[in-house]
Order: sequence, then structure tokens, then C-alpha cells
Amino acid sequence: MTKLMVIPSNKNIDKLVEYADSFLIGLKDYSVNFGVYFELEEIKEISEILKKNNKELFVSINKNMHYDDIENIKKIILELDNLDIKGIFYYDTGIVNIHKNLKLKTPLVWSSEHLTTNYGTINFWNKYGVDYTYLSSEITLEEILEIKKNTKVSLIVPIFGYLPMFVSERHAVKNYLNNFKIKDESNINYIEKENNVYPIVDDKFGTTAYASKILNGYNEYLIMKKNNIDYVTLNEFEIEEDKFIEVIRSFKKEDINTKEKIDSLFNNETSTHFLHTETIYKVKKNG
Repeated sequence: MTKLMVIPSNKNIDKLVEYADSFLIGLKDYSVNFGVYFELEEIKEISEILKKNNKELFVSINKNMHYDDIENIKKIILELDNLDIKGIFYYDTGIVNIHKNLKLKTPLVWSSEHLTTNYGTINFWNKYGVDYTYLSSEITLEEILEIKKNTKVSLIVPIFGYLPMFVSERHAVKNYLNNFKIKDESNINYIEKENNVYPIVDDKFGTTAYASKILNGYNEYLIMKKNNIDYVTLNEFEIEEDKFIEVIRSFKKEDINTKEKIDSLFNNETSTHFLHTETIYKVKKNG
């Protein structure tokens, strides 16, 4: 069974518990690309709530780590390990070594976003104790199914929501505002290009730019279910709560016109992005 993994963008997750199979939340100061971040004590409380409702909890520590983070990360991971959560998302491969050295039981989820594109590397990390992979949003449905056939690792696939296009440790927005002495306390800024509007978040870790259109991969989700993909994610970032709940309900109901209903809910500002579009880079020849 393919499970629906919800990524909330506010701390009131009670309304979502009924519809989701599992939750992915970001640990404050140690994760990026989330609409909201949770303190460790809050995660402990959420863990208890979800256990009572027979729901799963994944926690992300997908920030690019620095030397000064190591000791705190060790303490945090040890505490997470005592919560009996389903998995820890990581970006920095140093987490794998920490996990091994501390002999932890909580499964790891390789979550390097744009790098999780092939079963060869996925199987490599599986040898080092990694049990899940959060697949890149830049590969096709065909490639996803190929990976599924060639790995024992559980796969998690982004299927709905605004997708991060790139992340930089540079403060692109703040530097611009400072340079032109513009005062702006917004948490999210927007840039318009060729009639598309892109959300941009510039926080203490750098800048993240998101796609202009919402990924709606409902039809592809049905195919993934038939091929036993383990999880798909639905991300609430920049989406109104009532509309997001309707999306989750629609995924659960699986009505014949679900994709069209979701598209119309967002005025058809949706896309399947790379699910049917190959990403090919070729070296340009001189001359």
C-alpha cells in the first residue's frame, strides 16, 4: 500500500491526522525547505499524538552540517532515537557515520533532493544502513518505476505541492534589499518572470526558490500505487489549510475526476513538472 506522507506548514496538525498515513516535519535550526519548524520538545509531543492515532512520524535534519553542529546533532539524534519514530531524513552524509557510531535503531532516509536520481547510488547507501530514499523531483515517472524494480530501499516520492528548485547559502533576497536600502520583513518574497510567480524564502540558512506551479501528480500516484511505491508526499507549503485538506481527501477518495478537481481548486495553476519530461544535460562542443 502506498502511504500518504503529509508535510505540514503550520503547527496545528490535528486537522490533518485523520487523512494522513504519516507526517514529515522539520527540526528547527537543523532542517531547510519547510513551511514551519518544530522544537525538539514539540516533536516529542507530536510523536505521542501520532502514536495514539496509529500514524507514522518522520523527522528531517536535512541542513548542510558544519563542524560546530556535530555535538548537538549527536545529542538530538539520540533523543529522536528514543521516540521510536519511523525515520530520520538527512542531507549531510556525516549523519550516516554518526548513526553508525552511536548504534542507533531509527532508520535513515537519504534526502539529498536533486541527487537521489538512480538506484545505483541508492543501493550504495543501503549497504551503509540507509533504509529509505526521498527521490528527486526532477526524474520521470518511468525512472521512478525503474528505480523501484532495482532496489530494496523504501521509496518516498514528492507528488503534490510547491517544489524547491534550488537552494543557496547566499542571501540573495536580503543582499538585494540591503543593497537598495529596502525595508521588508516578509517571510516569503516573490519574483515574477515570464508571467510566472516564484516563491522565494531567504532565512538564516540561505535562499530557497520554489517552482511557480503546484505539482499535481494525482494520476501518476495511481500508477505508483499499482507498482507498490512506498510513500508519496503532499506538501502544504504556501497552500491554504482548507484547500490542502481537500487535496488529501481527494487522494484518499480516488474519484475518477480527482486530478481535474484538484487542478480547478488552484485555478489550473498546476503541473506534472518532470514526471513526463526528461532532464538531459549534454556537453556543448566547441566550434
